Amino acid sequence: GAMKLLGKFISVREPNIRYLGLLTMAQLAQLEGSAESIKKHQATVLVSLKDADISVRRRALDLLFVMCDTDNAERIVDELVAHLALADAAIREEMVLKIAILAEKYATDLRWYVDTILKLISISGDHVSDAIWHRVVQIVTNHPQGDLQAYTAATLLVAASPRRCHETAVRVASYILGEFGFLIAERPGMSGEEQFRILHQHWPTSDNQTRAILVSTYAKLANLYEECRPLVAPVFARCTNNVDVEIQQRAAEYSSMREAFSPEAVEDLLREMPPFEDNKQSALEQRLREKEGDNSAAVQKAARPSIAERKRAAQSAATIKAVEDVAAQAQQETGPIEADPVSPMSDGSPGTAKKANGSKVGIPKEVIPAMRKAFSNLCTSPSGVLFENAMLQVGVKHEYVGAQGRISVFFGNLNKTALSHFRATIEEVDHLRIQKQGTQGLLDEDESGGCDVAVRTQAKLLLIVEVTAPFDDAPAMKVSFETENGELHEYPLRLPIVATCFMEPVTLEPGAFMQRWRSLEGQDRECQEVVKAPPNAPAIDEEYMKRIATIVTDGLKFGRCPGCDPTPWTVSGAATFRTGAKDMNGNNINVGCLVRVEANPQAGAFRVTTRTLHPLCSKAVKNVALVSIKLA
Repeated sequence: GAMKLLGKFISVREPNIRYLGLLTMAQLAQLEGSAESIKKHQATVLVSLKDADISVRRRALDLLFVMCDTDNAERIVDELVAHLALADAAIREEMVLKIAILAEKYATDLRWYVDTILKLISISGDHVSDAIWHRVVQIVTNHPQGDLQAYTAATLLVAASPRRCHETAVRVASYILGEFGFLIAERPGMSGEEQFRILHQHWPTSDNQTRAILVSTYAKLANLYEECRPLVAPVFARCTNNVDVEIQQRAAEYSSMREAFSPEAVEDLLREMPPFEDNKQSALEQRLREKEGDNSAAVQKAARPSIAERKRAAQSAATIKAVEDVAAQAQQETGPIEADPVSPMSDGSPGTAKKANGSKVGIPKEVIPAMRKAFSNLCTSPSGVLFENAMLQVGVKHEYVGAQGRISVFFGNLNKTALSHFRATIEEVDHLRIQKQGTQGLLDEDESGGCDVAVRTQAKLLLIVEVTAPFDDAPAMKVSFETENGELHEYPLRLPIVATCFMEPVTLEPGAFMQRWRSLEGQDRECQEVVKAPPNAPAIDEEYMKRIATIVTDGLKFGRCPGCDPTPWTVSGAATFRTGAKDMNGNNINVGCLVRVEANPQAGAFRVTTRTLHPLCSKAVKNVALVSIKLA
């Protein structure tokens, strides 16, 4: 009854009554159970944002802030952003602050949060404080899961491309590209040199604070990309006489860094920043408290963590603990690395990097946790880094059509000196026809052969593969090279060529799916395993199951079968495993595959069941599904 009466209050023409109605409604919104009744008046409140009276507009903004939740956040934020372009200067700063808080608080996908802040900068950049773009940097740095860092780097590079863009966009783009620009450097038009060119076009119009950030970014680009060094050197030379002390000091120190320190020390100094400490209250919430006081409904709302924030915190904690657990396990292992240390589908166990017979160096054990995660991600994503340490980075880009695939492998020299006798040896397997071509000498079988990889350059390998039979293991690749001091390094890796790469999605009606499911019963055709969610993972809910469905469709390349899932806790899919082998009639031999993922929210576990006509297919699909679910 009270909400209906207040709804009438905020609809009348008298501004004083509207003001009191909006104020009272914002206070009542703090009471449990009042959210749904307030949401009914959302359209009326949005109209009040355009009121001629500034005090009514402020109360409408407060009420929209308080009534926002996960369900209506995107609509409210989008409405506020759209209204921001028309709002007068008196309320813009407050709107920008509250939009930034809401976008962070209720973002189920942090890419939407990044896009929203960029819209704020584009529409009202003068009112986007340093605290807001600093918060973007903190969130992107602290969430390495998924493709957020690469997405943000690519989005900001595009945003900074026009010669005229707001200086705040230049600042955040400069910082993010300095930290994560390497994640997109292989993409067309996004090389290190192109990143420098886009950022440096803003140098003449930037203030000293922005130029100081740019100087640090240039140093990181020059450290990563040899082609950037002749571009950066003259900038630093001019800046050593700059009237601004901060710019002068940064340029002088970065210029002399390579002479004053060892290459390893320079590498450490210019590495990406570690995650920021997560304070209980963000700088934006503190700013809101300073402006409105502790008793403000908006301040009290901002202080309560949302469901999305709790999920992100739980995911971050689970990721950190998983990495620590793997690292702790790796430290307990001893002995040289003989078997594959990467693939979760192999029996290889990690070991320490030691010199065998005083001449060979294996994979350092501290990089093994990252290798496991990188391999698992590459099984279901088209490109990424397979291996990286202080000397070498191995990147992979792969694409598949039917039974055939094209795999490009890049070997980047991160060392301070050239790598000689560099060779890559690919395991010959019965189930794959492989054509190989690469940098001259790269595929030499003789140990005295190989190619030389200069500092900050790459050797390249191209593989054209065709699958001829089901398989459940990834092909091995041995990388070997010598350093300047004669030390031989030998790294056993595995290429992320797995059975699901050759899947073709199939959509089945419920009746057809269940008929095939029953026809494939049997020990030789079914493979099943239960996997527990990590102890600190968020609760299994419908949002979690949407991520599982995305893994099945986008990662495993299975077609989703609508109507086949009896509950929200089940995801079913169908696909065909394509091969290049021929039957007696000259037709390609293919294998039908079905998968079902069933969640048990109470137990915090998933059961993965695969049924195919071939036991190896069943095992292979199950293995990739398990690894992907653990990373969900």
